[in-house]
Amino acid sequence: MADKQPHLNGAYYGPAIPPAEQPRYRPHRGRSCCCCLFGILWKILVALIVLVGLAILIFWLVVQPRYFKFHVTKADLTQFDYYSNNNTLHYNMVLNFTARNPNKKLSIYYDKVEALAFYEDVRFANYDVITHMNSFRQYKKSSSPMSAVFTGQQVLMLNNEQVSELNQDKNAGVYDIYVKLYFRIRFRLGDVISNDYKPKVKCHLKVPFSKNGTFTLFPTTKCDVDF
Repeated sequence: MADKQPHLNGAYYGPAIPPAEQPRYRPHRGRSCCCCLFGILWKILVALIVLVGLAILIFWLVVQPRYFKFHVTKADLTQFDYYSNNNTLHYNMVLNFTARNPNKKLSIYYDKVEALAFYEDVRFANYDVITHMNSFRQYKKSSSPMSAVFTGQQVLMLNNEQVSELNQDKNAGVYDIYVKLYFRIRFRLGDVISNDYKPKVKCHLKVPFSKNGTFTLFPTTKCDVDF
């Protein structure tokens, strides 16, 4: 009777497995830690974005910031003569503006305003409306007057079509003049003053010509404010 061999639980008595075919076990601890760290950072980033968004929303709801409003209230044009022999425009025009701050909690500092006047897409004059010498603070829910004086002469190279348009405006007694204003402003909320903002204002005007001291009524014209 053959001797019985002892039974070994889990023992393998088959052919030997070559080392190249043996299963390899790699640790996953480092990879798991990286995934956890990435997940935590992602959650923190999302939380920060949500908090910033809520802060902006709360600020907007409380302060309700609005752009200032800008109108041309009066225009006096007493000279606008173009001489083709030397391509020179002689002009004399005064514009009165009104800037309106509609904000209930913000005041505005007007640090600089420059006005440029164009005819037929050609600039013929510019004027410093506001400089550091006459800059001012506009309080909430208030309006402030401004003015620009364009006077002098300027060489303009107008083509035949542009000269024809000018003659038509002269016969009609109303000139199509485009005025662009460049601003440098700051906002103030309580004791906090913002950095500079540089909005642009565009005014498309129908300016009547004034003859012999008689001024034609100019309709108040709203300008486009572009931040």
